[in-house]
Amino acid sequence: MEWTQQSDNYCERVDFSFWSEPLNAVTNVAFLIAAVLAYLYARKRGQADWGVVGLCLILTAIGIGSFLFHTFATGWAAAADVFPILLYILLYVYLATTRFFGTRWWMGVIAVVLFFPYSALVIAGLQPIVGSLNGSIGYLPVPILIAAYAVALWRKHPETAKGLLIGVGILAASLTFRTLDEALCDVIPMGTHLWWHILNGVMLGWMITVVVRHEAARE
Repeated sequence: MEWTQQSDNYCERVDFSFWSEPLNAVTNVAFLIAAVLAYLYARKRGQADWGVVGLCLILTAIGIGSFLFHTFATGWAAAADVFPILLYILLYVYLATTRFFGTRWWMGVIAVVLFFPYSALVIAGLQPIVGSLNGSIGYLPVPILIAAYAVALWRKHPETAKGLLIGVGILAASLTFRTLDEALCDVIPMGTHLWWHILNGVMLGWMITVVVRHEAARE
């Protein structure tokens, strides 16, 4: 997609006017609310360090970027939508590796680097089986990786593992709504993508609290 080329990917959009996707645009407030609540919770628990604050700031950027995409619907807005999500994932992988497993910083860096080939392999393996899932295929490596971390942590840090699995459940629900959006246009004209925003905001905010609770319990 060119930077200024517009695209129509969702049930709610009927033209290329700014407010053609009002619900998809407004529901991005879920990310902002989640970021604020997660930050306040971290401060209350005395865990508002650079990692947690970084996740909260990126979560805010996710909401802003997604709002831009669902209003302008251009290539540059799509980049503003996708890049913060990737940044959140990479920072979380780093923090989960170093804090949940107590590894050195360089192990976290290695985990971040390995995320790219891991993600490519998962997508390549699943796409012939499940298809593109309305663009959701690119997100499938994330719940699989979170679940793997939960399994690895289960014996030593069961509460953290349970928190991660709750995150997997919420993410699975949000991905379902994202995937079904275009398929249900005739049944639900406004689509289901708005629930991807709402549940994803809940999920990303929850994942920050998992880090906060783990660190508070460890101290």
